Amino acid sequence: MHAKVKPEQRQKSALDKWLEKVEALGELKRITAEVDPVLEAATLTYLVGSSKSPALLFENIKGHPGHKALYNMIGCNLSRFCLMIGEQPVDHPLKAVQILQQKLGRKMPPVEVSADQAISSENIVVGEDIDIRMFPAQLMWPLDGGKYLGTGDAVITCDPESGRVNVGTYRMMIKGPREIGLYTSPGKDATIDREKWWKMGKPMPVAACYGIDPLLFLVAATSLPKTESEYEYYSGIAGAPIELFKGDVTGLPLPAHAEIILEGHLYPDETFAEGPFGEFTGYYGRPSGATPFMRVEKLRYRSNPTLTCALMADGAANEAGLFWAALRSAGVWADLQKLGVPGIQGVWSIPEAAGWGITVVSIKQQYAGHAPQVMALAAQCTAGAYFGKYVIVVDDDIDPTNVHQVLWAMATRSRPAQSIDILRETWSTYLDPSQNPPEIRPWGSKALINACMEYKYIKTFSKRTKLSKKAYEQVVKRWNEFGFPGKAPEISVFEDEHN
Repeated sequence: MHAKVKPEQRQKSALDKWLEKVEALGELKRITAEVDPVLEAATLTYLVGSSKSPALLFENIKGHPGHKALYNMIGCNLSRFCLMIGEQPVDHPLKAVQILQQKLGRKMPPVEVSADQAISSENIVVGEDIDIRMFPAQLMWPLDGGKYLGTGDAVITCDPESGRVNVGTYRMMIKGPREIGLYTSPGKDATIDREKWWKMGKPMPVAACYGIDPLLFLVAATSLPKTESEYEYYSGIAGAPIELFKGDVTGLPLPAHAEIILEGHLYPDETFAEGPFGEFTGYYGRPSGATPFMRVEKLRYRSNPTLTCALMADGAANEAGLFWAALRSAGVWADLQKLGVPGIQGVWSIPEAAGWGITVVSIKQQYAGHAPQVMALAAQCTAGAYFGKYVIVVDDDIDPTNVHQVLWAMATRSRPAQSIDILRETWSTYLDPSQNPPEIRPWGSKALINACMEYKYIKTFSKRTKLSKKAYEQVVKRWNEFGFPGKAPEISVFEDEHN
């Protein structure tokens, strides 16, 4: 084991730097009272995270002195999402989506540094001395199969044929001192990589990183093109190359600013009974089943590390809900533009609908069949294909981030018999509780809902009620005079007083 670094020499991790910005924004709550990693930390996070709330840094974890755990990194807070992608907070979700969409288009390659520059190289443990139970792995839900070290993680694998490096987020339940499960859904990149390695009769090299900054979690936890590396997207969004070093056990490129890194291999036919686990759908994932596990051969960690934890839950408390929503929205928007589809005004995947479950696209209709075209492409483009069950297309006078407006459009503009199409045998997930018996998973289906005014009659469609812009502006000026606090609601659709 390496000697400890003196406090004055301690480097800041990427997570440290992000937390400093969050604290300066007034959105970090340090919890110094002792908290139990068994259910207590997750319960508190669920209760706090059901509405806009601070990031929670637990600094006194029962049984793990000197260790910290971070929950609710982003939660449902747009301000922290903006910090994650390197921007100042904005006042509307679509502004953040547009910024992210632009940044997704500017990939850049990472840079390599030496292993001794890695934050995690402060302490190195190998062989029989490894015991990953030293870290405050969490039991989040009462029926979880065990303690999970990997929730807010980044797992590194590579394609043995092309050499493409993948960074993914997968749940990781502790099996023993040197063994940890790696559950990956069918169709996910790590699953495809593993099958290729095992077909060759070789174990799959794998590394797992914790104590990571939220941007690495963002690119790891979403669906990006299978032929490209998430490291390049991270660098593009951050505006600077991510620093990587080469793992000497696996040969994989590893993030130099992660606080905890495990290296090892997944061996063919070595499995254990993993799960269940409370998942992003708000239900437990599949029952306990045979899952591959990683044999940990090398452990690197900084002293007094912070474990990044991602609570998967229903509604707004789902750690990944908002950023999945924003990233899917940006990806679908970008894909539609690449496909040459005109008139796209905005895309929003509703965070409370399991992040990915419902996507809304606002368009300015320009030709017959425009809305059905958008529905079909948004449902099956690269960014939108996985899991999502509903795609709703609305007119340009509807804010896709406003669920009330979307429901109103569905109720007044769609014709159920004519406006709903179904796609069958689509790419879904084993974690979808509605697909029973479980053997029929991961096949799914999608409903495409046209909630636009019927284009054939758009010029004679009943006129909706709209405010007078002049009257609205006058009321906004006098809002506080009328005795109402804060600002008046923003309205962007007005009656055209020239007609």
